[in-house]
Amino acid sequence: MSVRTSAAASIADVVPAVVSGRSAPDADFQLTPSTTIVAAGAAEAAGTYLAEVLRPATGYPLPVVPRESPDGGIVLVLGGADPRVGAAGYQLVVDRRRVVLRAATAAGLFAGVQTLRQLLPATVESRQQQPGPWTVCGGEILDYPRFAHRGAMLDVARHFFTVEEVKRHIDLIAQYKINVLHLHLTDDQGWRLEITSWPRLATHGGGTQVGGGPGGYYTQREYQDLVAYAAARHVTIIPEIDIPGHSNAALSAYAELTCDGEAPPPFTTSGTAVGFSSLCVDNDSTYRFVDDVLEELSALTPGGRVHIGADEADVTPPEGYRKFVHRALAIAAGHGLEVTGWHEVLRADPPPATVVQYWGTSGVDNLVAAATARGTEIVLSPASRAYLDMKYHRGIPIGFKWAGFIDVDEAYNWDPGSFLRDVPESAVLGVEAPLWSETLTSRDDLDFMSFPRLPAIAELGWSPRSTHDRQDFARRLARHGARWTAQGVAFYPSTQIPWPA
Repeated sequence: MSVRTSAAASIADVVPAVVSGRSAPDADFQLTPSTTIVAAGAAEAAGTYLAEVLRPATGYPLPVVPRESPDGGIVLVLGGADPRVGAAGYQLVVDRRRVVLRAATAAGLFAGVQTLRQLLPATVESRQQQPGPWTVCGGEILDYPRFAHRGAMLDVARHFFTVEEVKRHIDLIAQYKINVLHLHLTDDQGWRLEITSWPRLATHGGGTQVGGGPGGYYTQREYQDLVAYAAARHVTIIPEIDIPGHSNAALSAYAELTCDGEAPPPFTTSGTAVGFSSLCVDNDSTYRFVDDVLEELSALTPGGRVHIGADEADVTPPEGYRKFVHRALAIAAGHGLEVTGWHEVLRADPPPATVVQYWGTSGVDNLVAAATARGTEIVLSPASRAYLDMKYHRGIPIGFKWAGFIDVDEAYNWDPGSFLRDVPESAVLGVEAPLWSETLTSRDDLDFMSFPRLPAIAELGWSPRSTHDRQDFARRLARHGARWTAQGVAFYPSTQIPWPA
C-alpha cells in the first residue's frame, strides 16, 4: 500500500505521544544545504546517527561539528535539560534559527532524535534523494517515558532470520523508542547461537527450522555485532535460552541431556506443538550444560540480563521443575546474570529478583499478584493484546488466532498500569510485544505483523496514561504509512486507521 503525505508533521502528530508539547507554526526551521549538526563529546554519536538518517533523502552534507556557527543549525547537547526528563527523556526547542535538543543522557538524546525525524516530511526516510522542502515544525517538547522497559521480542528459533534482517528490525523498532529487543534464540525447532563448549547445539540443533528448512545460527562474533548494533541505537538485547522445556533442538544435539540417553530427531514438522520436550532435570550433565551455556552467554551479554523461558514445561515433573529453576537461577547468579522468565516460572517460587513476563490472556493471575506483593517486577505481554503473531482478522494468511484477532484497536485499548487485578502500576517494569515466527518466513512477514501494531504497544510503554486516546492515536498513526512506504516497510493497511488518500 502506498500512503501519500509530504507535509511536515506537527508536534501533535508524534508517535508515541509526547508528555507535553506546543506547536509554533510561525517558528518552523528549514534544513538547507548549509545546515550543520552541532554535537560534541558524548553527544557526537547521536549527531552522527541523525546525519546518516537525513543525508540520503535531503542530499545535504549535514556535517557534524563541535561548535555552533552564527547561522544556527541543529544542536544536540548533553546537559541543561529540564530535570523532569530524567535518564531517558529529552527537551526539544525548534525556532526559525535553530533546533536545540537537550538530554541528560545519550539515550535521551537518541529518543529526541526519533521525535525530530517525525517533525520532518515523511519522505525524509527515503534512501534516495527527494525534492524537499525540509521543514521542521516549530515549537517545544518536554518528553520522557512512563515505563523503563519498552520491548519487542523476535523469535529467530522457529524460523531463522539473518543478522542483516535483525539489524533492519532493530532500526524500525528503535524509531518508536523501543529500548529492549528480546531475542528468542532457542526452541524445539532450532538453536541459534554458537556455544563453543557445546558446538553441536548450533551446527546440529541450528540446522533446521519449522517445516524442515535449512535453519541457521549466529556465530558469537555475529551475535556480538548484533548486540553492539543494537546498543548504538540504545536498544538492549536480552537473549532467551528456553529451558527446561522447548529444548528438542538441544536434546537432538546431545543425547546426554535426555533421561534415556536417546537423542530425538530434529523437530522439522510444520506443526506448532509445544510442551513435549524437557531437559533431564536429574542428570548432572544437564547442569553442566546450563553452566557452560550461561557462562558463555554472560560474556556476550553486556546488559547482564538473560531470559530462561521456563514456560510450557509440560513433561517436566513438578518437583523436578522447581529444582531445575532454582539451580538455573543460582548458576545464572554465579555468572553475574539477572534473570527473566515467563510467568510459569512462578510455579517454582523464585526469589523476587526474578523478573516475570506475563503472557496470559486475562487480567487475573493470582500467582503474579502474590509475587508482586513480595516485590517481583513484571513485564506485560498479554497474548490477547500484545502478541504480534496473532492475525489481524480471519482473512490474514499468516499468524495464529488462539489468543484472538488483534487489530490496532485491540493492541492499543488497554492500560499496562491497571491490566492485571491486584497488581499495582509500581510493580510493572514495562511492556513487550512478542513476535513468534512459526508462520513467518521473510522480512516482509516481520514488517506486516509488526506494523502498525508495534507502535501501539510502544506508545503504551512510553506515553503518559492521560494521552491515551484511540481516535487521536489512529489519526497520528495514519501519517506514518507514508514513512513506512518511504522505508520500504511492508505494513498491513488496517481499516481501523484513516490513512490519507
